[in-house]
Amino acid sequence: MSGTEHDEPTAHVVVGYTPQEGFVAVQLSPPPAEYVWHDRRAEHRRERFGPGNRYQQWLAVDVGTGAVWFGDTDWRKPDDDPAAGLPGHRRGEVGDGALPSPAVLFHPFTHRVADGEGASSWRFPTSEDLHALARRLLPTVQRVVDSLHRVGPSGDLEWSAEAATAWSDLERACEYTSDTTGTVVWADFRTSPVPGSRVEVTDFLARNPELCDPSWPTATDAELDAYAAYEPGSGYGGVPGRMCASARVHIEEGYTFYGHRAALYAYRAAACGDRTPVEAGSWLRTTDAGRSAWEAAKVVGASLADATDCVLDHLVDTFRSAAADDGAVLTGLPAYLWRQRAEERAAVEETLAATGEELNRLEELVKEIRRVRNTVLTRVLSWNDGRDDEAIAALAATSPKVVADWRERLTANQSGRPV
Repeated sequence: MSGTEHDEPTAHVVVGYTPQEGFVAVQLSPPPAEYVWHDRRAEHRRERFGPGNRYQQWLAVDVGTGAVWFGDTDWRKPDDDPAAGLPGHRRGEVGDGALPSPAVLFHPFTHRVADGEGASSWRFPTSEDLHALARRLLPTVQRVVDSLHRVGPSGDLEWSAEAATAWSDLERACEYTSDTTGTVVWADFRTSPVPGSRVEVTDFLARNPELCDPSWPTATDAELDAYAAYEPGSGYGGVPGRMCASARVHIEEGYTFYGHRAALYAYRAAACGDRTPVEAGSWLRTTDAGRSAWEAAKVVGASLADATDCVLDHLVDTFRSAAADDGAVLTGLPAYLWRQRAEERAAVEETLAATGEELNRLEELVKEIRRVRNTVLTRVLSWNDGRDDEAIAALAATSPKVVADWRERLTANQSGRPV
């Protein structure tokens, strides 16, 4: 497993059911046969499902906490939503990667069973039957819980090959038949070894080190997550699929890979050794060592917007060295600095654009004011009240030459000469 430390969950049976929260059939008469699930594996669809709301008994497990409980659906309710009353997800719905939160899986029971003579009949396990089964399954549930990968600071759950195998054992242990007296006979309990077709991504990386990406040791959580989430149109996805697609290497069919994110996080942790991987922006902004390194590298009054690529490359080396002294490995550092410079340059460009818009606005305003001033100046000059050009220029906040030129044009226009 990888990530931060977590409290150890323990497999346990939840107690204290109510009719609304747990096993409804205990409080009701058993439903008619036509209201239950038929055999899901039957060849013909009409033999698989009944009408009504398809009554279902189930066993549920919260693989994050180890809680185990059982219940059923209320067969009296309309069949508007087949999933109503079901506690979580079927195993097949969640795939072999990350688990949902909350990580509640349920296993539905088949109610049409064969007896020792080969005849089939409807059978509904009682609450006592299922409680005994739940207690019997606790070691298997604990195996699932203990072997899941817990990844990252939040301890996100991810399937492992061991956990998937343990869940398969749990499903087999939930199969049952009935003897000639109608007593439920559960399948044998087993602890199966992990089959060779189920492969941990960590093992795949160890066997193929030449395919590992050199960027992983300093990649951010988001970059590792994106790599693990690779989904091609066909073929293998996840880490092995992307590694082999980049290297143009083919993986033979038939394998299922587990622990994609866990493997990348573990690879990065191993590459960092005794130092802690920390996102570059967080280290520079929130740690004393990071803030000191930033201030020491920054020229007074300088901005990243004016830094060249060579300067950014130098800062990368400077900050990595300072982080190493602080016991940290910076992830995503080059991308962070280039992104910061792009943001600062975008801010400068926004200032330039705003300045240009304001300048255009002021120029239009000046044109309008000048038009009004010229109109008023024309009126004053037309009075011919004896004031000279200097006096009128002082009123108009312009030069006497401008007033003289304007007076000349006005006089020429009044005399009929072309202006």
